[in-house]
Amino acid sequence: MKKILTTIISVILITSLLAACAPKAVEQPPAATPEPVKVEPVTLKVGATPIPHEEILEFIAPLLEKENIKLEIVEFTDYVQPNVALNEKELDANFFQHVPYLEEFNAENNMDLVSTGKVHVEPLGLYSSKIKSIGELKDGSTIAIPNDSTNGGRALLLLQANGLLKLKDGVGITATEKDIAENPKKIKFQALEAAQLPRVLDDVDCAVINTNYALPANLNPTKDALIIEDKDSPYANIITVRKGDESRAEIKKLVEVLNSPEVKKFIEDKYEGAIVPAF
Repeated sequence: MKKILTTIISVILITSLLAACAPKAVEQPPAATPEPVKVEPVTLKVGATPIPHEEILEFIAPLLEKENIKLEIVEFTDYVQPNVALNEKELDANFFQHVPYLEEFNAENNMDLVSTGKVHVEPLGLYSSKIKSIGELKDGSTIAIPNDSTNGGRALLLLQANGLLKLKDGVGITATEKDIAENPKKIKFQALEAAQLPRVLDDVDCAVINTNYALPANLNPTKDALIIEDKDSPYANIITVRKGDESRAEIKKLVEVLNSPEVKKFIEDKYEGAIVPAF
């Protein structure tokens, strides 16, 4: 019995000795968290006329920044250079025109620019600093209209809709003075660059002015226009890009943000009916 006890004690001592001599496990420091990869923002260069297009783009710039898109706005004051600059790849998109104007511009200039989304309607209106209603318009009065063919034709259609003239049957947005079939008041027309129209109000009896040029001249379409297009006007202003760029992620995001509830509220609150959301 004594021998067995001695053996057990020896085994315990040897096991303890071995455990004491075994190398201790080295504690590993916690794995370092990898630094997040910083993705540089994508710059999106968009051409626009000042009001309301540039104002709307300025409103969405912070919204796009959250999507890692830096919006660079390039201001234009005419209806030709924004398309020229886009076609020559100086811009990624532009925002100032409606589809009928774009289609005619493409045809006349051999370009292939396309719409990638509607944003708002700018009702065309007839303004005057001399009369308070179209009933006061005298025979032989002069009305200034935009000199680009689509907005010029659109102006004539507005006058026809309000009984001031009658166009030939089948004539649409590309109507010109030559397409006038009846002109009972013998109205004279003066075609001028759209941006110049607010400046000639004192020199003519009336002028048909695009809303984006009426607003900077402190003309409120819903209060100051003698006649105005209906709010369901089909001439919605669009985002235009080069054909093939519609699928670019940043272009899709631009249109998505422009068609958001935030932008709809901004347009309705800021322009009080003078600009109408088209989405």
